[in-house]
Parts: sequence; C-alpha cells; structure tokens
Amino acid sequence: MDVKETIEDEHGATTILTDGREPTCWGCGLRLLAFKCAWCGAITQGEQNSRRPDSRCFSRWRRARDRLFAAILALFMLFVICGGAWAVYPVVFAIGFSYGVFHCVVTAILSLITLSTFCFAAFRSAGAPPNVSWGSFPVVVGRNGLNDYTFCAYCQKPKPLRAHHCRSCRACVTDMDHHCPFIGNCVGAANHRFFVAFLISVVVSCAYVVAMATYAAVFVWPRVDLGVHLKSPGLDSPELLKEIVAALATSALFLSARGFLLVYLAFAGQVRLILDRFMMFSCRNRCKCAAVAATLFYLRR
Repeated sequence: MDVKETIEDEHGATTILTDGREPTCWGCGLRLLAFKCAWCGAITQGEQNSRRPDSRCFSRWRRARDRLFAAILALFMLFVICGGAWAVYPVVFAIGFSYGVFHCVVTAILSLITLSTFCFAAFRSAGAPPNVSWGSFPVVVGRNGLNDYTFCAYCQKPKPLRAHHCRSCRACVTDMDHHCPFIGNCVGAANHRFFVAFLISVVVSCAYVVAMATYAAVFVWPRVDLGVHLKSPGLDSPELLKEIVAALATSALFLSARGFLLVYLAFAGQVRLILDRFMMFSCRNRCKCAAVAATLFYLRR
C-alpha cells in the first residue's frame, strides 16, 4: 500500500507525494500526483518518456523532397503563366491596344499575388512556439508561468496549448492545421493567412484564365465546325461535351469547397486536426447507432 504525504511550501504550492511512484513536473521539478502542477500550471501527461526521433537522414530526405516538390510547383505555375500569356495575348492585342494593356495589368497583378502568397506559405516558418524558461523552481519558473503547457517528447521542450509536433519538419508548430505536401511546409499560425490567400488567388486566377482562353478560342476559331471534327464512328460529340463539362464543373466545385472550408476554419479559429477528431468521433457514434438499428430491425422481423 502506497504512503501518501501532502507538503505545502512557503510559496503556497501543494504537492502530493507517494512512496517511490510519484511523477515529476517537467516545468519546475516538483513531484506531483496530479497531472497539472499547482505552481507553474504545466500539464504532466503521466510519465514523460522521451521518444526516439526519426533518423536524421530520413528527415533530411523528406525535407528535401518537400522543398523540391514546392520548387517544381512554382516553376510549373511560371510555365503556365508565361505560356498562357504568349499564346493568348497576341489575340488580345489584336482586338485593341488599351484592351491588351488592361489584361496585361490584370495578369501581372494576379500572377504576383499568387506567386508571392505561395512563396510566403511555402518558405516561411509555420510558427515556432515561444522559448520559455523551465526546469527550475522557484527561481526560473514563476507561478502560472507555464499554464496549460505540455512537454513535447520529440523536441524535449515545452509545448503550448494547440501546438503539435510535425515529424516532417522535425519541430513543434503553433496552431498547426496540417502538413501540406504541395507547399512542402506546415500550415500554422505564421503562414495560415498566406495559405488561404494563395488558395483564393488560385481560384480567381483559374477563373480568369478559363474566361480568357474561352474568349481567345472563340476569336481565333470562329469558322471551325466542331460537329464535323468530333463526329466519328462510335463517338457521340454531345455526350463527350457533357462529360467534359461535368468533369470541369466537378473539379471547380470540390476545389472551391475546400477553399471555403479553409477560410471558415481560419476565421472561426479552428484547426483541421480538431475537426478530424470530431469527425472521427461522430463517425464512430454513427456506426454504433447504425449497428443498433440494424440489430433491432432484425429482431423485430
């Protein structure tokens, strides 16, 4: 049977000790039975066992892969912008000089916003937790100095509330949403607004490109008889056109829905990890309810 002892020091911090099995607060060093320290407010999640981090070679390879993919995506956007301007703007300037200058300015603004927000989201830090003093009582750590802080088993450092450790970036990220492979970086407190602005600018730019490409195609190919060129044995051109339009509409719908969801999460102060946990819990409850309903239906029969 364990022997418990309650000690109250001159600072007013109450510590509950046990016989040889007490956990130790990582924030200030007090031995506690409770999970939250009464002095500094740090949360000790049971035994704070350090976890072995990923190998340095594997982490470097994963980081280099993400950066390479982000660079390839940036080059692809430049290729699409330059190729589209080279193909479309001779037609636009043929209509009128002022008309061409106007669309050149619009293209330059949209391209600059898209590329700048992409670079800020991809190559800027996602948000590192603040450096706080810890480990000494009561000189270094004051009362409630680490309130609601937890301890990261990978970084071996204090971690604030709503911060998560990313194994790809090998660091803790404040208000981490997710690790996006398209930008090769985490989406956190420091670059969340740039990521949302990048998604909005991409949707607006794509809509502008589709409108300009459609207008240029109609202007360049006014005499092309699509019915003659598309008709072939076993191919129905109206059905093909319906499938193409449905595919484009579906892609635009899902991309816009994803963008609106991220905008909502940004303004509501939520993160994707919390939403995923809620959805997982909701799905489990739905599965249980469905199983109970199926059982009752079978018994009634």
